[in-house]
Amino acid sequence: MIRRRVVVEGRVQGVYFRDTCARVARDRSVSGWVRNLADGRVEAVFEGRQEDVEALIDWCRSGPSRARVTGIEVIPEEPKGERGFEVIPGWH
Repeated sequence: MIRRRVVVEGRVQGVYFRDTCARVARDRSVSGWVRNLADGRVEAVFEGRQEDVEALIDWCRSGPSRARVTGIEVIPEEPKGERGFEVIPGWH
């Protein structure tokens, strides 16, 4: 079990990034959350098996078809026992 915090830059808001991310995460049984940041970036936390979390990180490098990812930061964290995957509304 691993946990990674991911911050994605580019045109990533208003392109269904969060909803598609949640669907991909649930399909791979990855727990965590995704939210928009006030500065236009998207932040997500992925927790699960290493191969599944790495697949989500790879997906974030391009995102959904309308996204234009220009950068991604991946921060290792200690697992916290997340359950389910949540799309956090609003901007943070």
